Amino acid sequence: MATLTVSYPLSAGATFDRDYYLSTHVPLVQAAWAEFGLQSAEVLFPAAGPQPLAGLVLLRFADQAGVDAALASPRTREVIGDVLNFTNISPVIFRADD
Repeated sequence: MATLTVSYPLSAGATFDRDYYLSTHVPLVQAAWAEFGLQSAEVLFPAAGPQPLAGLVLLRFADQAGVDAALASPRTREVIGDVLNFTNISPVIFRADD
């Protein structure tokens, strides 16, 4: 298994539309990357109080080859282009080899 983590660090003036993220962006990611072995998407939002992130998602793939194929896919441009529809935060991507 391999995990691709995408986080959204908070800073002054940051905006993040949770409803759009959950109802539109995550399903877009799932549709775009299912053929590359995306098995699940676990979304986490911060608890109350000061936190460093607006949210993050753990994208579980069958293997690193699937992550590579997903990121190289033409649909990834669509996924990245959709980010501006729910946030002004530049996402941080972390790859883990579980």
